[in-house]
Amino acid sequence: MSTQGQRLKKIRLELNLSQDELGKKLGVSKQYVSNIEADRNVLNNEKLVCLLSDFNININYILAGLEEPFISAKTSITDDFRQNVKIILKEEGLIAKL
Repeated sequence: MSTQGQRLKKIRLELNLSQDELGKKLGVSKQYVSNIEADRNVLNNEKLVCLLSDFNININYILAGLEEPFISAKTSITDDFRQNVKIILKEEGLIAKL
């Protein structure tokens, strides 16, 4: 099974982004992205939600390596979906507030 860092790297490469470019889109440094990809760190909850909603990433993929990395183009990210992701993360204790 792959690690979160390996999955993030796969996503980044599929988006044709450098570590620096992805970092800027997430509001973090290139080093932060590098550390996650090298499994020296994990995505914090705020950046995880940003990644999920801004890039149509499948939560099952990034957290557990299940299913496909991206939500199908036929399915659009809605405000309801974003809210549901936040509720799930809150229930799991991954974020403190909505």
